[in-house]
This record gives sequence, C-alpha cells and structure tokens, in this order.
Amino acid sequence: MAVPVTVPERPARRVSSRHFVRLKLRVLGNNFRGQKWRIALFVLGLLLGLWFAAVGFFLLATPGLADEPRYALMVAAFGGGLLTLGWLLLPLVFFGVDETLDPARFALLPLSRRTLVTGLLAAALVSVPALATALTAAGLVVTAGLLGGWTAAVVGALGVVAGLLVCLAGARALTSAFATMLRSRRVRDLAAVLLAVLAALLGPLQLLVLAAVRQTDWDRLDGVARVVGWTPFGAPWTAGVDVAEGRAGAAVAKLLIAVATLGVLLFWWSRSLESAMVGTASSGPARTPRGVAGGAVAQLFPRAVGWARRDRFGALVARECRYWWRDARRRANLITVAVVGVFVPLMVNLGGVSFSTEGGAEFGGGDSSPALVSLTMILVGALASLTLANQFGFDGSSYAANLVAGVPGRVELRARMAAFSIYVVPMLVVIAVALAIVLGRPAWLGVMGGALAAAYGCGLAINGFVSVLGAYSLPESSNPFAMNSGAGFTKGLLTLVSMVASAVVAVPFVVAAALLGDVWLWLALPIGLAYGVGAALLGAYLAGDTLDRRQPELLATVTPRR
Repeated sequence: MAVPVTVPERPARRVSSRHFVRLKLRVLGNNFRGQKWRIALFVLGLLLGLWFAAVGFFLLATPGLADEPRYALMVAAFGGGLLTLGWLLLPLVFFGVDETLDPARFALLPLSRRTLVTGLLAAALVSVPALATALTAAGLVVTAGLLGGWTAAVVGALGVVAGLLVCLAGARALTSAFATMLRSRRVRDLAAVLLAVLAALLGPLQLLVLAAVRQTDWDRLDGVARVVGWTPFGAPWTAGVDVAEGRAGAAVAKLLIAVATLGVLLFWWSRSLESAMVGTASSGPARTPRGVAGGAVAQLFPRAVGWARRDRFGALVARECRYWWRDARRRANLITVAVVGVFVPLMVNLGGVSFSTEGGAEFGGGDSSPALVSLTMILVGALASLTLANQFGFDGSSYAANLVAGVPGRVELRARMAAFSIYVVPMLVVIAVALAIVLGRPAWLGVMGGALAAAYGCGLAINGFVSVLGAYSLPESSNPFAMNSGAGFTKGLLTLVSMVASAVVAVPFVVAAALLGDVWLWLALPIGLAYGVGAALLGAYLAGDTLDRRQPELLATVTPRR
C-alpha cells in the first residue's frame, strides 16, 4: 500500500522594497535590449546629470571649503529649498516622473498600501535625477563636516537623506494628485487657473529677490534663511549646519519636521495612488443630445469645430479636439502652456519695471521695448507649440487606425495643428492683450501678436518634423505626468532643440522691431500672421511626406513596450 507523501508548502515570501528595486532594474534592462538609441540617451543623460551634480556639489560645499560659517545657513536653506521646489514643479511642467513601474499594474496583486508606496519610493531612488540630487546635496554634508566635525557631518547626512525622500515623495504625491484631479473636466479648468496664478506670482517674487540682492543686506537674508530653515523646504538641509553652530536641539527638531513632512506626503500619495488605480473618475452625468438634426455624423463634431468640412480632414480635427478635451495627459500639457505663457512675459518684461517702496527699495527701471516684447512673445509662441513635439506618442498603439485607413501625412499634420490651435490660440491672444494692458502699451499689441503668430507657426512646422523623426512611447499609466525611464531626458532634449530652432526662425521679427521703429507697429501683425500660417502649412507639407514614408516605423516607436 502506497503511503502518500505530503510535500510541505513553501512559506510565501514577504514582498519588500528590494523586490521593487530588482523589478525596476529588470524592466530597465528589457527596455534597453536592442534599443541602442535608448542606451545612448541614457548614458548622455547620466553624464549631464553628473556634471550638474558636480557643479551643485561645489556650490553647496563652498562655505565649508572657504571656512565661511556666516554663509553656510543661507546656502543650505536657499539651495535645499530650490532643490525641493524643483522636484515639485519641474515634473508638472517639463520632464514628468519616471514610472517604469506603473502602479496600475499592481492593482490586482495582494499588496498592502504601505508595501506598494514604500516599494515604489525605493524604486524611485534608482534614477538619474535622484542620484544627481544626492550628489549635489552631499556638498552640504561636506560643509557641515568642515565647520562642525564628524557629528555635524553625520547629522547633515541624515538631513540629506530625509530631504531627498521628501523630494521624491512630494513629486510623486503632487503628480498623482493632479492625475486624479485632471480626469474630471470641471476640475481641469480650476487647476489651470490656479497654476497660472501661481506662475504669475513668480514674477513679483523675482523682483523682491533681485531687490534684496542689489541691496546686499546680508542680515536680512540671514533672517529669511533662518525662517526657510524651519519650513519643510529647508529643515532637512540645514540640520547639519545647526549642529556646526552649536544648536543641536534645533537640528533634532528639524529632522523631526522632515520626518513628519515625509509621513504626510506618503499618506497623501497613498490616497491619490489608490484612487488612480481604482479607475477613472466620473465627470458627471451623460448629456443627452438635443435631437439628431444633421444626422449621426454631425453629432461627432464638437461645437468648436462646427465649421469643419464633413470629410477626412474635418473628422480628424473633430477627433483631435475631443482628445485634447478629454485625455488627462493632453490636458496636463495644456495647463503647461497656460503656466509658461503667464510666467515668461512677467519674468522678462516686468523684471525691468521701475517703482519704489516707502522703505526705499527700488525695482529695475523701465527697460521694456518693442524688441524685448517681441523676443518675449517669440519665446511664448515657441514654448506653446512644444506640446506637439511628441503628438503621436499620445496616440500610442491607436495610431494604427490612421495607418490602416491610409490617412495622408499632410492631412494628418494639418488636422492635428488645427485642433491644437483651437485651444492654444485663444490663450495666446489673452496673454498678448493682458501684457499690453499691464505694460500700459496698447500700441504694441500688433508687435506682440505678430511675433506670437510667427513663432507659433514656425514652432508647429518644426515640431511636425520632430514628432515624426523623434517620437517616443509614453507609458500606459493613469498618471498624465508619467514617463518611461530615459524618456524624461529625451523630452528635455527635444524641447531644447525645438525651442531653439523655432526661436531662431522667428528672430527676424525682433530685428525688425528694433530697426523699423513705429512703422513696424502697423506691419508686424499682418506680416506675422502670414509668416506663421505659411510656415505651418509648409511644415505640414514637407513633414507629411516624411510621415508617409515612416508610418510603420512611427507606429512601432510610439507603441508602449510591456
């Protein structure tokens, strides 16, 4: 009689953070396999990150190397605060966040919220930005060690680790929260307004900082640094300097502030992350169309494109308009256009506005001119068109429908340009009118409009080529700010190339504004409109031929790799 043999079950392994790190490294390796251009971009991004990290390291280590304890607290508070602020804002505006491990793919696994958040946070540490930030902040450890010995260096190292974790958790929590919010179309408008207002406040803040630097009131700056040092932005970075100056109790309190901030951010991230994994938020009850006048085809065209022909071009415009309105990733880019469009004119033009306060502080001197305003509008127009630099990446594998339908490249690009302009052009008009009112120069409105139209049209043309030749895939994630590993550097590089090229092509409008005087005030707008529209149409014509030849390769490039 056979005796049954029972095999003891192996105890289930407890999932820890190291599993997430190993999984991310394996996914990175698979993404680089057979993709030499990705490896080259990753190495180039690593070298640039190390170069910036070296520069930042020496800047933050300067007070210790020069034996200047007077400036140590200011460098730690302001330098650390800028690092934290950059981690919070730059992912929203420029680079996005690396989500090699998409949280949505863990939704069906029996993982606790704590395990998922801590694992994703540990995996986020394995990235070029995190490494560059750690090397940069190591300069604060050197400063604390040279000024206060080993004890100060150890406390400074603990503060740097806490500060880095706060940066990572803050960036992920903020982008995850916006990802959840942007799925609601009603909230999208409110978010755009709030971000634009925050960006508008950066101009006046810049004036205050420049005034403080001109006055060189180090005592006042030292007081500001001490205040910043007690906020979550500066607390972890200044703990080592406090020990060097004999304030051990203050250092302990600041480390506790950093730990409490990290806990709050992780809790916020876990809540927004869970809602993002559950599914999309409802944008309200569905509206029943009023009648079916015009047939079923007419119902597919939004009111904003009621003028479009009922043909292939019109259908593409209508589809793209709906995508820009409903897709959270595209709405996030529209918010970026609004933020940058408000920030750049205020920073460049109002930086020279002259006024004084009762305390005697003077700000700049009315340096604005038609040439400077034209240069500002060229930057705004070039930045506004940057969103189309990877317009096919938004489609992903769904671009196959256009390929199968045999849509001509010229028609495709013209339709995409028209749909994007329906949303962007009104914003550009509002920016130009608002700047003319703020500067008190309504006569310059034609110069502003002409430069805007020229730069925007040139940007559409150049980004048409960039989107065909330099496309990259986007992760299938509910977070609209998510990027594949290495794609953040790719996005930054394409942004730089496109912006510089668009600005260079539109530079004649700055030269004309500087040389032609009052005559250009009347000629700028019609010439700029003709220049911009002509450049956009020519770009769609030439880039369309390139698109016709590269459609299969483009589809393979923008299709996300699992």
